[in-house]
Amino acid sequence: MVLRLVAVVMLLLTAVGLGVVAFRAAQPAPVAEAAPPPPPPPPPPPQAKILVAARAIPAGTLLKDEDLREAEMAPEAVPAGAVSAGVAGEGATMRGTLLRQYREAGAPILRGDVLRPRDRGFLAAVLQPGRKAVSIGVDAVTGASGLIWPGDLVDVILVQELDAALAPVSRRVVAETVLTALRVIAVDQQIVQGATGDGAARPVARTVTLEVSAAEAERLAVAERLGRLTLAVRAMETPAGGEDAPRDAALSGADVSMALQRNTPVPGSRVRVIEGGQSQEVTFQ
Repeated sequence: MVLRLVAVVMLLLTAVGLGVVAFRAAQPAPVAEAAPPPPPPPPPPPQAKILVAARAIPAGTLLKDEDLREAEMAPEAVPAGAVSAGVAGEGATMRGTLLRQYREAGAPILRGDVLRPRDRGFLAAVLQPGRKAVSIGVDAVTGASGLIWPGDLVDVILVQELDAALAPVSRRVVAETVLTALRVIAVDQQIVQGATGDGAARPVARTVTLEVSAAEAERLAVAERLGRLTLAVRAMETPAGGEDAPRDAALSGADVSMALQRNTPVPGSRVRVIEGGQSQEVTFQ
């Protein structure tokens, strides 16, 4: 009897266990919760934009736009006195400044490396030994529409109109190149003659300062009294000889105008001029 009771209890326990197992097997498996996405990486720190030398620049160079370029650098790595780039920075004021010491390609440009036109000693520093600075007056036409920059090389062309008693009409207006390959060292008192960066129109240059020798300074002073001076900008790389070689002779109206050529008397010819009741013969040389 006891054995039967034990057997019945065992069967009941087995049945209950199998029921529990079957119930758990019928339940859906628990879904694991998705792991949260990792946080985004922190943004890189803002980089400082500074001006560096675009090439190796010797001391005494009047800086142009092509001498400089922008470079990005970590703020903590920017050297003291570096010139900031960008419209709101100092880069727009570097054109035409004098570089006081050699800078290799990629080297930062420092404020202490340059002299500005209004700084004391600018002209003395920019002039080569034995050279002088002479300023001439220009306008929008004679000054190449304000597009002449410090560091450019220019030729000086003298245009003068001779007195009617000294030359026939075909030879009365004469042009000649009196000086060649002079370096421009300043334009007005402001070196920056290009865009100011804020959209403001630039003023037309009134004076251009040239670097000349003592003899060239005297020649330029005389030429300025004789007639109108015009500046012609030379190419950065001028071949030896060729079209840029200075002319040996002056150019007159008959050399330019076909009409004046046709009306030019043959040298040595004689023309009778009658004025009222008087007449005279004029010999053209």
